[in-house]
Amino acid sequence: MKLLVTGGAGFIGSNFILYWLNKYPSDKIINLDLLTYAGNLESLKEIENNSNYSFVKGNICDRKLVDELVKKVDIIVHFAAESHVDRSILDAAPFIKTNIQGTYTLLESAVKNNISRFHHISTDEVFGSLQLNSVKKFNEKTAYDPHSPYSASKAASDHLVKAYADTYNLPVTISNCSNNFGPYQFPEKFVSLAITNILEGKKIPVYGDGLHVRDWLYVKDHCAAIDLILQKGKIGKTYLIGGLTQDISNVDVIKKIVKIMGMDIDCIEYVKDRPGHDRRYAIDWSKIKRELGWSPKQNFDKALEITVKWYKDNKDWWEKIKSGEYLKYYKKQYNK
Repeated sequence: MKLLVTGGAGFIGSNFILYWLNKYPSDKIINLDLLTYAGNLESLKEIENNSNYSFVKGNICDRKLVDELVKKVDIIVHFAAESHVDRSILDAAPFIKTNIQGTYTLLESAVKNNISRFHHISTDEVFGSLQLNSVKKFNEKTAYDPHSPYSASKAASDHLVKAYADTYNLPVTISNCSNNFGPYQFPEKFVSLAITNILEGKKIPVYGDGLHVRDWLYVKDHCAAIDLILQKGKIGKTYLIGGLTQDISNVDVIKKIVKIMGMDIDCIEYVKDRPGHDRRYAIDWSKIKRELGWSPKQNFDKALEITVKWYKDNKDWWEKIKSGEYLKYYKKQYNK
């Protein structure tokens, strides 16, 4: 099998490529990534000389390049996206271009080249916000109600994928996942920022009252879910992927990390809440469990311990990011 993985130098994409080539070593992967601020080829150093893996630096909005690559593969696994809500509030333009126009470009090429599967990775944020202390959860029939430029752009891309399935009979699947955490996550995100700040002796910023609720999904469990969708998922269907069965507030997540790392809660610093901050996300992932037999292998507490250990053991990786040194790796590796 030949796969085009977009955004494969990013957090989830790089974990997926490592997962896939470990499980399916005879398959071939082309990684298309523009290497914006969150793309890091050092996350893929262990397979950079694998003959079944190739990296192409490029933009998913580049129709000519996309066509050249799509001709060579059977499946597109589309991770590439601008994904940080705070950045979308400061400047929405890159989100509109990458998440909407980029997805459109890939879909056009997929139709043109009769791709056998287009799998689109999306987010639970497209569904908006739930009330604190309610029992409601997002499911595959939940109406879209995005509240940030980021989630609106992802909602638009979801609708495009569904439209191309209906209009052009493109064989698609979609997965909407909850907040991921784990190895190789860019240290501006909630969990990775908390861990690395503690290791640097810095405060951990928590928005507002800290009572916002998210569903948390260990990235390697996410990769396994995508695998199952590609192998057994029904064409044209959407699957929600979550990691929890009970709500947990942001500040309680931080307290768990603080405890694992043997620190005191004095390192928590409450900061001004961001605009349009969704109060609660919760995912009903019973469909993927029922139909495909997926469930998380790691419980949340154990996955947090594994993640903390990874950041402790891989300071060189994230310290380069926080200092900007990681940007030099591409130039050194590819002489560009």
